[in-house]
Amino acid sequence: MTSTIIPDLQKPLPDHTQLPESDGTFVKNFQEHPQSIILTDSIGPLLEQRHPDGRYAIGQDCGIYWRETEPAEKGAEAPDWFYVPGVPAKVNGQTRRSYVLWKEHLAPLIAIEFASGNGSEERDKTPLYNEAGEVQNPGKFWVYERIIHILFYGIFEIKTNKLEVYHLADGCYQEIAPNERGHYPIGPLGVELGLWEGSYQNQTQIWLRWWDLDGNLLLIGSERAEIEKHRAEQAETQLEQAETQLEQVETQLEQAETQLALAETQLEQERLEKQRLLDRLRAAGIDPDNL
Repeated sequence: MTSTIIPDLQKPLPDHTQLPESDGTFVKNFQEHPQSIILTDSIGPLLEQRHPDGRYAIGQDCGIYWRETEPAEKGAEAPDWFYVPGVPAKVNGQTRRSYVLWKEHLAPLIAIEFASGNGSEERDKTPLYNEAGEVQNPGKFWVYERIIHILFYGIFEIKTNKLEVYHLADGCYQEIAPNERGHYPIGPLGVELGLWEGSYQNQTQIWLRWWDLDGNLLLIGSERAEIEKHRAEQAETQLEQAETQLEQVETQLEQAETQLALAETQLEQERLEKQRLLDRLRAAGIDPDNL
């Protein structure tokens, strides 16, 4: 049984540098890490626009400490991916090792779990206290909903490609229905969350992806680079075509100039021939003006 530690008011509460950053468990499948990267990479440009001061944090399989316990890691939940607006990515110049609620006082706007099993752990609503008032291990769903108050909570079952998204309303999670595109709008973030089939890091399968509210897929860096490469190739092709057309025009201009020079030469020859004829007539005593 995990016990809740009553804080010593004379002792300062620990921060992220004093709490464990891992509980020693293995990542449960090969999709979790690249799945987190896709979500972080694709939403990065949007978050940079929304937070020009850089005050936001993204956690990937990172602990959120919500209570003091012994051992300490029992007082944390570690969503596979979460986003917190309004907090710096570093604390006192140090990269975050975990997210400590009693130091930050700001809940994540969204957390997402990649369920390797049937999602029962991610949907566990077991409360902190049982009917006898005894402390017990609370379920992840209950902690996110009742303690941390994460505004949006997504559960993605990797085996079945099933996605559920919940929204916190009046202190309780309400499941969101997908829109006409099959996506789940995350209004405060200005995005939609949905499923996308494709290949990433040598894995072709269903992935969680972001779209904007108009249904445009938010691209990861390699996709953005590919588009820029394609645009650059198109621009280069258009430039080559323009250069070819210019060369053709220059050739045509040269040909026209040559033809003009030939015509001028011919006219000059005809003028000289006419003048010689007139001179011969006058030499013979014939006035060409009276002919």
